[in-house]
Amino acid sequence: MKRTAVAVAALALLVPLSACGGDAGAGDGSTVTVTVGYQSKTINTVTAGTLLRSLGYFEKQLNGLGDGVTYKVVWQDYATGAPITAQMTAGKIDIGSMGDFPLLLNAARGRQLDRPTRLVSVTGYNLRGGLNTVVTAPDSPLRSLTDLKGRKVSTSVGSAADGTLVRALQRAGLDPDEDIEKLNQQPAVGASALAAGSADALSQFVAWPGLLVHQGKAKALYDGARLNLPTFHGVTVREDFAERRPAVLEAFLKAQTQATDYLDDHPVAAAEKVAKATGLPAEVVYLYNGAHGIATFDPAVRPELVAALKKDVAVLKSAKLTGDVDVDAFVDDRHVRKALGTDYARRLAAAPPPARSEVWPEGEQATRTFATPADLLTHVARHQDTVRAAYVPDATTGTFWFADRAVWVADGTKLLPFVAPDTARAYTDAHSGARLVTYAEALERAA
Repeated sequence: MKRTAVAVAALALLVPLSACGGDAGAGDGSTVTVTVGYQSKTINTVTAGTLLRSLGYFEKQLNGLGDGVTYKVVWQDYATGAPITAQMTAGKIDIGSMGDFPLLLNAARGRQLDRPTRLVSVTGYNLRGGLNTVVTAPDSPLRSLTDLKGRKVSTSVGSAADGTLVRALQRAGLDPDEDIEKLNQQPAVGASALAAGSADALSQFVAWPGLLVHQGKAKALYDGARLNLPTFHGVTVREDFAERRPAVLEAFLKAQTQATDYLDDHPVAAAEKVAKATGLPAEVVYLYNGAHGIATFDPAVRPELVAALKKDVAVLKSAKLTGDVDVDAFVDDRHVRKALGTDYARRLAAAPPPARSEVWPEGEQATRTFATPADLLTHVARHQDTVRAAYVPDATTGTFWFADRAVWVADGTKLLPFVAPDTARAYTDAHSGARLVTYAEALERAA
């Protein structure tokens, strides 16, 4: 049954869905339609999707081309990357955005169907892998990945979250094919399965883990950043479209860069915009896309991300979702280098900012940062009625997390937060005298 589920998932990528025509079938000589596929709720693609669309930067860039052509942008929203790939290989989507594992499937399907695609830029990334998380029900007795043996785990086969699950289980000494029952489900279906008790755990990508934890419907079991392997989302384009409309692609990449700069300069406002467009709580959007959020946004194609993509191929091959993928042929940063000019080298060399503790006060459009998690707790203890959200970085991985949902450890006078219990226990095992404390106790100590 497991192999059947995998085969069905792979087959689904080959089935084109009906949609508006892309550039190849549009236009009457003076009007060109550009179709963009995006995932509104996969919020680490917002600079090439939800936020970009709401800001209107792409349309403005196209209007400024001055080539006598009228451009019409069609935005198509999907839950995952698979249908975007199906539409691209059918010639019905020109530009799309998706996570790293779907990007590899995009490359493989494009080559297989003689509709080659190219990875042209990056949206959101985390160099340790913190964009994916395994969660369980709030009252679950499960405390570590080894507890998943013999259990049902929901994930989306072929996604980055599935890749995290496979690698994490292997590191924990479990066989992903034999030791668990993997349920191949869309994120929303998996969330429902977790709530109903028909799944013991859920491994998913942004923003599902943070959303469920924020809603009190789940708690973290495993922080994907413990893998210390980069994960990211990026922009893919049909090769024939890039060759036929290079100015349009360049306009898109310039607009994406503008949206990235807007997100960096106005993180709270950007979170509010994405929340309004998606229906996600702004507090959850900020967890991932905030000033010190789990994701770092920049269109530059970093070499460490390309190296990680090459390592991902083996995971997809083991699941029989694809054969070899020529990553070097798939990655093409020429267009984004041209779009950014001399600024590209600066962006490529920039290091992601270190995570800081933050409080988002009620009614304010700016957050407050604190030197340590203990300092944040002191503030929260004194202003509990005016705190909209509080965030702290995991003491080991740096993963940004909700302070009231973190696992807290007291180590002498230090108060240290962790995303998941196994990470916290790893710390207490290595530090004599350190012990787990509740959030309420941590607040009391800080006060």
